[in-house]
Amino acid sequence: MNANILRLSPAAERNKRPILDVLRQVFPAHGRVLEIASGTGQHAAWFAAAMPGWRWQPTDFQADALPSIRAWAADTQAGHVLEPLQLDVLAPQWPLGPDPFDGIFCANMLHIAPWATCAALMQGAARHLTTQGALVTYGPYLEDGVPTSPGNLAFDESLRRENAAWGLRQREAVEREAQRAGLVLSERHAMPAHNLLLVWRREP
Repeated sequence: MNANILRLSPAAERNKRPILDVLRQVFPAHGRVLEIASGTGQHAAWFAAAMPGWRWQPTDFQADALPSIRAWAADTQAGHVLEPLQLDVLAPQWPLGPDPFDGIFCANMLHIAPWATCAALMQGAARHLTTQGALVTYGPYLEDGVPTSPGNLAFDESLRRENAAWGLRQREAVEREAQRAGLVLSERHAMPAHNLLLVWRREP
């Protein structure tokens, strides 16, 4: 394996087990899963290797992320990880074909992307999910009435210094964008390191 291709995210290594434990409850044992903002590819490879009934479609906005995604899939021998695609959530049409997905997974994107990506993610999920499908978002959030950890406050400040369009998102604001797209928050899971895993489904 070419170490220059295979990128490593320590955070992805730490959170893969608790995320997988919840995904097993949310997504069907057999189905098609779309990942938005796959990054290094560690989640795609590890989740697909653990759940051979999932056909995992990784994507990323950055073209230079795709070789690492391929490398992780090869390293774990997860043959049901599909060829990664370059995907911009802000594009009016996503390059995915007509078949819907049973699940969509997006980790740690909303706080390092412009706010417009939140509405685009929700609208794209509504277009591409099956009737019973679920969108799962994971990462740090701000919440009304819930104290924010000192670590997340410092993280938010550092993000905004780096890019004024970045920063931790208010869960309630994300919820409003989801509702505009016809999705509702169906589950809220508190995760390690003061993160949340949120499950969004079509309005009943």
